[in-house]
Amino acid sequence: MFLLDAAINNLWVILAALLVFIMTIAVGFLEVGEFGEKFDRSLLKTLIITGSAIFFMAFLGFNIAFAPTIGGIIGNPLYNGIFLGGFDSNVSGILNGVWWSMSSTYFNTGLTTPTYFLFETAFAAVTLALVGLIVLRKVRMTAFFLYSIAYFLIIWAIPAAWIWNPTGWLAGMGMVDFAGGLVVHGAAGAAGLGIMLRIWQEERKKGLKSSPQVAINPSNGWMTLGLLLLWVGWFGFNPGSVLQFNSEALVTVITTFLAAAAACGSTLIFTKFMLKRKPQLVDGVNGVLMGLIVITPVAGLVSIGSSAILGLLGGPIFVWGEKFFAKFKWFSDPAGLLAGHTVGGIFGVLMVAVFAQQAFAAGSGFPNLTNGLLFGGGMAAINQLWVQIVGVVAVMITVFLLSYIACWLIAKWLGGITRKDYNKVE
Repeated sequence: MFLLDAAINNLWVILAALLVFIMTIAVGFLEVGEFGEKFDRSLLKTLIITGSAIFFMAFLGFNIAFAPTIGGIIGNPLYNGIFLGGFDSNVSGILNGVWWSMSSTYFNTGLTTPTYFLFETAFAAVTLALVGLIVLRKVRMTAFFLYSIAYFLIIWAIPAAWIWNPTGWLAGMGMVDFAGGLVVHGAAGAAGLGIMLRIWQEERKKGLKSSPQVAINPSNGWMTLGLLLLWVGWFGFNPGSVLQFNSEALVTVITTFLAAAAACGSTLIFTKFMLKRKPQLVDGVNGVLMGLIVITPVAGLVSIGSSAILGLLGGPIFVWGEKFFAKFKWFSDPAGLLAGHTVGGIFGVLMVAVFAQQAFAAGSGFPNLTNGLLFGGGMAAINQLWVQIVGVVAVMITVFLLSYIACWLIAKWLGGITRKDYNKVE
């Protein structure tokens, strides 16, 4: 029976991984939809991201993130050797057996090395696509490619090793981030902020008093296509993160889609009453995305009713975030990376300690997670909140610093990361 279950789990997670890979290209479609068809370099950027993710995660990034850790800090880079074992047919989990953390000692899902690699690499790729939202017009493509190498080997791998690796130090403390509210969305914001700071430093040297913003020039067809592909891709993103095909995976489908629908409605309403303007298609798109972001870190841990509440809260949180970050003129954040992904991801991660229920969490691989504050968790839930806060602070600071240092080194090598003429496509 276990062999049959393992085969089904592997098939399920491979299909989920393919859906998540679609999301990276969908981010490019969404950029074109929001800023106009002249930004077709967005599509080239997402192709570079996808290829770079597969190559460099196979090279060493997957080991650094998901091999047994050294002191809880970093996965053993040489656990399976480079390129998942290279030419060796006997390395762990390649032809038979399972990846070490998918064994009965830990998650007990029976996923093989190729399956788990493909799934996590898809997550790494789409995370860099989110970071790339802020390089739309300003960053040289060569600089961004070099940044992607550092990203997949270190910047993304470190928080993954801390939280999603069962031997990571934050996982050991009991931190839970179901599908990436912090590892994906929050950390993408921190990485993007590091790039923004470097961009602004180079812009100041050019005598600019504020960072030029990319004008919104919607192309409704592209925007709708990008959103639909992202929404469908999230079917793999959250339900796939259960890492096995069971009843909780099906519940996670509903929590994910319901939160998105609720946030879409609440964003449109709060756009009208908080921003005092008529809602547009882009507002509905951002609402759906905000709901998907907020529910991501808790999708497999909460009830269907809780997902509706979290989705409704996503609308005003996004509108507030958008209004707040608009005050900072040096931010080069054309697609709302900070307002949406960063704020929404961190909010969702903290809500683990508020809305989680053991009955749902057990089916997602977290049988020891306490009930949230709203479900009788008491002091245990307060302790969980503290752990979540520690994780947020540690990851955000670390990723920001690593991202900025990578940009600084690349700038030293290339003579800057920004393009000389923002309006000239490389």
